[in-house]
Amino acid sequence: MELGLTDKVVVVTGASRGIGFACAAAFLEEGAKVVLVSRDPLRLEHAAARLHSAGDYPPAIVCADLTRPEDAKRMADEVAEHFGAVDILVNSAGAAKRYLPDELDASAWHAAMQAKYFTYIHAMDALLPSIVGKGGGSIVNIVGMGGKVATPIHLPGGAANAALMLASVGLANVYGPKGVRVNAINPGATMGERLRDALKLESQVRGVSEDELLRQGQSRVPLGRYATDDDIAQVALFLASDRAAYVTGAIVPMDGGLNPVL
Repeated sequence: MELGLTDKVVVVTGASRGIGFACAAAFLEEGAKVVLVSRDPLRLEHAAARLHSAGDYPPAIVCADLTRPEDAKRMADEVAEHFGAVDILVNSAGAAKRYLPDELDASAWHAAMQAKYFTYIHAMDALLPSIVGKGGGSIVNIVGMGGKVATPIHLPGGAANAALMLASVGLANVYGPKGVRVNAINPGATMGERLRDALKLESQVRGVSEDELLRQGQSRVPLGRYATDDDIAQVALFLASDRAAYVTGAIVPMDGGLNPVL
């Protein structure tokens, strides 16, 4: 399917690894001009080197800590200087730490909002004027099923995800008349570093080995496996493209059918 993403200017936050990296690779393969954003300069440079020959254009990089609104504004300015106006923003930066229930305190809840919610809000605030100024475009927020299904070791992060879902659908309503579509993807467990961290913590809680927890977890998924980063990236491609021209304010679950919730 031709997605019409050639020469589109795409900013991917959290692009140095995981789902963000997979999204950046997918957009590059579609011929887009991709800007990788991350707060870790070494990981960012390594990611850019890995992606250098993935598309028609080598990826650009901007190092920014998106928990800081001033960094998000600087990021937007650097993107404008390098590529001009932005067509697409894919938010995948920030991951809220998981906590055992008896470790929760005020700082844990604040940290989760900073890590997950405000990184996305700051990026959108900084880039929406550029997207609107170009005549419209698309935002895809990679959120997470934790915002719909409460998990004892992921309550602060889940609360941040829930807030981000509401912000996504609200902004879709506000910016639709200006030609901007805003959608979100809710991955469930996805094979990668965050899953390994979650398994390690759950192993401590339940006294079950990480390998056994992985086997048990995947056996409960109706599709029989956890998602890969590329599974998520392919849906982000579609939502960002004109093939999804009448899709906005959507929250797309990607947990293999594990949680039958609306």
